Amino acid sequence: MKKKIADAQRYLQELGADGWLLYDFHRNNELAHLFLETSLQKHVTRRFFYWIPAKGEPVRLVHAIESDVLDAWPGEKRRFLSWQSLHEELRKILTGAKRIAMEYSPDNAIPYISKVDAGTVDLIRSFGIEVVSSGPFLLRFTSVLTPEQGHSHIRAGAALDRVAHETWEWIRERLRKEEPFGEYEVQQQMVRGFEKLGLETDSPPIVGVNAHGADPHYAPSKERSSPIRKGDFIQIDLWGKEKKPGSIYADIARVGVAASSATAKQKEIFSVVRRAQKEAIALVRSRFAEKKTLQGWEVDDAARNVVKKAGFGEFFIHRTGHNIDVNVHGSGTHMDNLEMHDIRPVLPSTCFSIEPGIYLPGELGVRLESDVYVHPNGNVEIVGGEQNEIVFLV
Repeated sequence: MKKKIADAQRYLQELGADGWLLYDFHRNNELAHLFLETSLQKHVTRRFFYWIPAKGEPVRLVHAIESDVLDAWPGEKRRFLSWQSLHEELRKILTGAKRIAMEYSPDNAIPYISKVDAGTVDLIRSFGIEVVSSGPFLLRFTSVLTPEQGHSHIRAGAALDRVAHETWEWIRERLRKEEPFGEYEVQQQMVRGFEKLGLETDSPPIVGVNAHGADPHYAPSKERSSPIRKGDFIQIDLWGKEKKPGSIYADIARVGVAASSATAKQKEIFSVVRRAQKEAIALVRSRFAEKKTLQGWEVDDAARNVVKKAGFGEFFIHRTGHNIDVNVHGSGTHMDNLEMHDIRPVLPSTCFSIEPGIYLPGELGVRLESDVYVHPNGNVEIVGGEQNEIVFLV
């Protein structure tokens, strides 16, 4: 804890901030809880603040009902009961501070770090204090993985790759035997694969045939499932992690066709998407090899430019990739210059997806997704495998 505070103070000084005010109410700021390592079993129903000055000792401000919520952390403890006493104590704690960091994003530019409500920001500003974003340093505490977490991500990726291969074989066998099946049955086959390999997921995999693949978040169900027949184009997307606390997700997507060859259009779209993915991965590799800073938006641009030059820019309707941690969509740096301009750096000991896609409404979609894990030494590893050609299922 002392090291984390010392690190935070160093980052605050680099940022030119007088301190960092961590705030939460009813666990609406999960980033604060990640930093503070608060147990999920801890009862948290009242506001609390943890003040880390750029220099000096921290201060804990807690409600009288839950006065022990920050007892694991160093610093003077102050209690409040009424809203008036809360305001009074906050004003005292922040006396002399002119510029403080909070989980706030100007113009909500990066929603993943915009966790402090506008009213609380207004309150701090009413003390004559400027509120700046903790974003420039926050992900060093919330997104950097331990070595074991990195290994769990790699193992999860290998398991997902195996499930994908076994799923294609399962489809191939059904087609060979001319047995009727559909998207839902394929999805459930993957779910069984997850269970066999000890994976868990927050929701079942995506299986989209033909036009359904053009909807990036289409998901079949028992009630909504199209049949799969020879000639159909199939998109699958699967994500999961090991069933152990602190394990990290992996997330992959693949495409196949229930035929012995692909159409010219299918080949063209696949080729463009694959080139875009390779271009993004190459940028990540080169920057880390050269020990140069890489920001998330740059990776998005690398992939998106390939798709645009091929004439399909309007059909690439999501970011190139997302951060991955204990959640499949983490709070760290995203490969995004579409949905948001993510200027945060890509750090060692983090992982993220690279998943460009082209979605032709009413026709088909192609999304190729592999993960990237940047080792602590900066080595870049592709996780979950890569797809270099369309899988033929007949």
